[in-house]
Amino acid sequence: MKFAVIVFPGSNCDVDMYHAVVDALGEEAEYVSSTATSLVGFDGVLLPGGFSYGDYLRCGAIARFAPVMSEVQRFADEGKPVLGVCNGFQILTEAGLLPGGLLQNEGQTFLCETVTLRVENNHSLFLTNYEVGEKIEIPIAHGEGNYVCSEETLQELHDNRQIAFKYENNPNGSMANIAGITNKQGNVLGMMPHPERAVEALLGSTDGKRLFESMIKNWRNEYAYHA
Repeated sequence: MKFAVIVFPGSNCDVDMYHAVVDALGEEAEYVSSTATSLVGFDGVLLPGGFSYGDYLRCGAIARFAPVMSEVQRFADEGKPVLGVCNGFQILTEAGLLPGGLLQNEGQTFLCETVTLRVENNHSLFLTNYEVGEKIEIPIAHGEGNYVCSEETLQELHDNRQIAFKYENNPNGSMANIAGITNKQGNVLGMMPHPERAVEALLGSTDGKRLFESMIKNWRNEYAYHA
């Protein structure tokens, strides 16, 4: 499986994402500039964390207009996997690929720590290697991870099983303790915690590795074996 790691001006977790895919999982990956206009030849898209365009306006608000985002939209519409982590999650909400938005953390402080997440469902292609209700350890590092949405949208997220992860001890004030959500089809996942920083024992946790393994396994079942 070949991944595109999208690099925006200000991305700072692209190398971590590349390392997780190539070195920890043995898959292919290539850095792709935000100015690219084609994602042909890739099987999955990864939007890493960082501070796209300096985040001077609102996190992800400028990045959503980058040329590559129309291709990310096409990719998602075709049912292919798109994962956005931290700033990548913010960009996906700003682009309308995921509902809701991210505000400054409750308490107005930047948070950098390992947190406990509860797996809310294993319905999507990213989550089948987890058990529902399982508790996992994944690090966070963000100043604007406070997820918000309307009450109507929150109900839809519950009804459609779109909530992927919830915080056990909500660190940033997110509505309903939400740490990550998918789109209705389940092929787009956005999350504030960093699974790419939890793929090796040396990093303190391997709980994030199963997310990538799940994505790779399901992609192969869906596409590679039927090609």
